Amino acid sequence: MYAIVEIQGQQFKAEAGKFLYVHYLGEAAKEGDTVEFDRVLLAQADDETVKVGAPVIEGAKVVCEVLKNLEKGDKVIVFKKKRRKGYRRKNGHRQYFTKVLIKEVVA
Repeated sequence: MYAIVEIQGQQFKAEAGKFLYVHYLGEAAKEGDTVEFDRVLLAQADDETVKVGAPVIEGAKVVCEVLKNLEKGDKVIVFKKKRRKGYRRKNGHRQYFTKVLIKEVVA
């Protein structure tokens, strides 16, 4: 069973037992806490039954456990240049993520 769930504006495929890296959930989510996401857009119970929400499925939710609240992603290099002007700027950026373990998908 899997579900397509919207978490902070992004869509993720959620299956029980899998890990997700979602955008930082803030100080409210502590390590070991259980969080629920109720914006389920699509759910598939078996190979033939698929529920599609309009826009969400009523009563469906994804239950997750926060494993690590504040984790940094890979560094992204931002390089700006204007040719023949001597203008070059190099910056790096590391996005903060929250690592969650999907406990169950309720559809």
